Amino acid sequence: MEIQYQYSLKNLNTFGIEAKAKQFIAVHSIEELQLVLDQNKTQKKFILGGGSNMLLTKDIDALVIHIDLKGIKIIDEDENYVWVESQAGENWHEFVLYTIDHNFGGLENMSLIPGNVGTTPVQNIGAYGTEIKDTFVSCQAVAIDSQETKTFTKEECSFGYRESIFKNEVKDHYIITSVVFKLTKKDHKINTSYGDIIAELAKNKITKPSLKDVSDAVIAIRKSKLPDPKELGNSGSFFKNPILLKSEFEKIHKQFPEMKYYDISETEVKVPAGWLIEQAGFKGKRFGDAGIHKNQALVLVNYGNATGQEILEISRNIQDTIFKKFGIYIEAEVNVI
Repeated sequence: MEIQYQYSLKNLNTFGIEAKAKQFIAVHSIEELQLVLDQNKTQKKFILGGGSNMLLTKDIDALVIHIDLKGIKIIDEDENYVWVESQAGENWHEFVLYTIDHNFGGLENMSLIPGNVGTTPVQNIGAYGTEIKDTFVSCQAVAIDSQETKTFTKEECSFGYRESIFKNEVKDHYIITSVVFKLTKKDHKINTSYGDIIAELAKNKITKPSLKDVSDAVIAIRKSKLPDPKELGNSGSFFKNPILLKSEFEKIHKQFPEMKYYDISETEVKVPAGWLIEQAGFKGKRFGDAGIHKNQALVLVNYGNATGQEILEISRNIQDTIFKKFGIYIEAEVNVI
């Protein structure tokens, strides 16, 4: 365990942006993490997980601590459920495949989401009708200042749409080291409510889908729409789908009756940000080595040598254009560094 200087982060962020860490160290256990924090109390710190939900726009003038804790284990089970703990440094998709291989249900709709397990509660990641909060039990975290460990329950995490306590009240105060999920062992609640999944299953003539069938369908859909970060730098969905009050939305909808939307409560609707971006004419556009993906307008991409600043400028242009055209502000889901 050794601190390295002027360390390239190009291979540690899914956008593939070239940026350097003033100092860099990878930790592989809670004890190593506590030691590094204790020995560098006065240092400015930057915590790095899978690098999948961030856009680096500059070098990191801090000690970058890469959380590389590995391990998956069953900590409890009964006739119907199993409690599985994953260390923070495990790749999310590989962890999902582990649960499917063991016939544990609940995470299959979130197959192929980039990133590591430890960062999933921060964003309350979700896809195709499921979110982390649906199966989340608790997570263990280390306090940056005191190095003490703390367990956060589901209730304490204050999960919302792509929101949690880790993005708000305790941001920059704790580092998640492991996460516990409660998954089904039988009578799985198969969620095929999204049209894309229904269509993919029908294409394969599957009428009674298994966990693996749903996972395979999600993987096929995501591969058809989203570029592989190993081949084309990206961070998945760059923007959140805006949530509007129905009273506010109805005024906009009168002006744009073709606008797609989903009811999410009696008072709120969700508008697909990808539809807004596509209608604003950005889908497939390229600006030098930065651009918007041809198959999915929500995804901004690095074609090779784009800087983070160039991608950020495109995102701001998209936000401004959509606000002027529709009167709707779309918020970035990706953390801009």
